[in-house]
Amino acid sequence: MLDFNALAKKVLEGYELTEEEGLAILECPDDAVLPLLHSAYLIRKYYYGNRVKLNMIINTKSGSCSENCGYCAQSRDSTNPIQKYRMMDKDLIVKGAARANKVNAGTYCIVASGRGPTTRELNNVIDAVKEIKEKYPLKICACLGILKPGQAEQLKEAGVDRYNHNINTSEAHHPNITTSHTYEDRIRTVNQVKDAQISPCSGVIVGMRETKQDVNAMAFALKELKAESIPVNFLHAMEGTLLEGTDELTPLYCLKVLSLFRFINPTVEIRVSGGREVNLRSLQPLSLYPANSIFIGDYLTTIGQAAKNDIQMLKDFGFEIDYNNLETPVTPKEISAGGKKFDQ
Repeated sequence: MLDFNALAKKVLEGYELTEEEGLAILECPDDAVLPLLHSAYLIRKYYYGNRVKLNMIINTKSGSCSENCGYCAQSRDSTNPIQKYRMMDKDLIVKGAARANKVNAGTYCIVASGRGPTTRELNNVIDAVKEIKEKYPLKICACLGILKPGQAEQLKEAGVDRYNHNINTSEAHHPNITTSHTYEDRIRTVNQVKDAQISPCSGVIVGMRETKQDVNAMAFALKELKAESIPVNFLHAMEGTLLEGTDELTPLYCLKVLSLFRFINPTVEIRVSGGREVNLRSLQPLSLYPANSIFIGDYLTTIGQAAKNDIQMLKDFGFEIDYNNLETPVTPKEISAGGKKFDQ
């Protein structure tokens, strides 16, 4: 078995893991997870201390997506009875930013279903971002799908700081998850936003019937892509989707995955994301030993942990909220109030 502590120290000196070492992390015995977490934490603490970044999502357009992604309740093939609505107007998006600012979420994530934004939808987001930037000290992340030429530059000019477009899975496993777009389409979009000088955010969904070799390949692919923020989602299989009933993950394996991503991508923001509540369960707090960021509030089509419980979890483990440069931190009560669903 690897000496994780020695390996972490080598990483801090600039060493890059081999594929064999990455796979060994995923295959380590369950009774070695605590030493593994300690070693991953050495890397995390070196770059981020005990700070945790808070992110909040607004689902600005739900359902009616033309893509056939097997994990998604919004896809064209899904029979899940989710709420469906067209793109929110600008005022509702700005209202969501006010709530994100109130709870000291450093990043406000504007997300929309669909293959990519229409001109009208893009202009709506651009108008909202301009107003948000005038009112609040928030970092804005947009997640609007595959971009057409020139759209990334428009978002950059409007003030978008980060663009999320997940690779979701490995290149080899991608055709088993969706066939309506290619892995190369996703890589191309991430490179478009990089070319537009927007910070690239790209992550994965673990638990979609992939192998450990696939998970290992994802971590190395995101290193090569130079993603600056990596959301690690754990599949919360939804009724009516292709992956309905899939339940492959254990809390300890999820912790191994997060540690792997920290070892391979030591300097980047790693966010424990969707599905953490149902897959990590009582071990959720341990996820922040390798990760340094979480979503607060609900996700796109699933309910997140109560925000006040997230704040208490951070406090209980001695983590510090990376407040958004506000003089007065909010209370858990205010956090909870800010985490309610937006009026539609």
